[in-house]
Amino acid sequence: MPVDTDVLARKRAPMSSGRLLAALATAVLALVASRATASEIGHYAGGLPNVRDLAVPEPGFYGVAYNYYYTTGQLNDSRGREIDTLALRGPRGGRLNLKLDVDVDVYVLAPAFMWVSDWEILGARYAAYVTPTFSNTSVGAALDTETDQGINPDTSQFGIGDLYVQPVWLGWTLEHFDFAFGLGFYAPVGKYDVHTVQLPGLGPVKVESADNIGLGFWTQQTQLAGYWYPFVNRATAVGVGLTHEINTKKRDFDLTPGQNLTLNWGASQYLPLTTDQHLLMEIGPAGYDTWQVTDDTGSDATSPGVHDQVHAVGAQLGLTYVPWNLAMNFHWFYEYAATNRFQGEALGLSLAKKF
Repeated sequence: MPVDTDVLARKRAPMSSGRLLAALATAVLALVASRATASEIGHYAGGLPNVRDLAVPEPGFYGVAYNYYYTTGQLNDSRGREIDTLALRGPRGGRLNLKLDVDVDVYVLAPAFMWVSDWEILGARYAAYVTPTFSNTSVGAALDTETDQGINPDTSQFGIGDLYVQPVWLGWTLEHFDFAFGLGFYAPVGKYDVHTVQLPGLGPVKVESADNIGLGFWTQQTQLAGYWYPFVNRATAVGVGLTHEINTKKRDFDLTPGQNLTLNWGASQYLPLTTDQHLLMEIGPAGYDTWQVTDDTGSDATSPGVHDQVHAVGAQLGLTYVPWNLAMNFHWFYEYAATNRFQGEALGLSLAKKF
């Protein structure tokens, strides 16, 4: 049974691109025990995209470098309370109590390559993009048994994460509105291994490697987004995006993670910093909410009826130099509530260029 504490990392794409990341760098806490309390987390990370990223931009080629950092010292149970002790049960009825000290830091580099065509399908611009990911995971977990016998995984490495491909990205543009539809998938190409450990009182237990970067399963992703622009110049935008994930069976385990639904929301305001309006500042609030909407399935699913969720609020600040078609954005999110998963903070710095 996987130590279900995969932490995210994930996705999105360019300046106005769609979801990125495959990433997801996962910082699995390797709680080194089969029946950890957190559940599997999907690929899509609500803390990665910028406010306007879900709308299809103008035709052309785009490149974006996403730098994403997630940090947490808190793992919550199914009631949203912080966990400091884990009670683990083995296949033979054994029991092991572990004191838990969580220290997880995930860094993801996600370059996105996007093409927006002049073609129209059903009245919408057609676009597509691909996002390979690279991650440096740093997982520190101090697990001490009540008898001072425990395991202390502490590992850090940089490697390839899961790949996101979105071959269908359609955008409809009206005077005061934008709508977008995206269909893509995550390929589990990132580093992923499992091994067996011997735990006092529990015997041999199969767990995921503490230095895993990939999640070990495929994900189909569907996304809908809408933006409202009160003024014709589009300097002000209010947007929402809804992302749905359907996951396949996890490699080496009889476990299919439940489906996830993520709501991204935010408002963006451009402010000219020069009289010629060549340099613009972008500022606004943003947030995300993620819910697991179906049960985990399979013999390795623990508490399949307990669904994880997380809620975050934050802000974005950016600069755009219009003559160069160059934009830089920074955002920060604070997760104020979570159940059955990590609760932490996400920071992102992206650089986008239209060629």
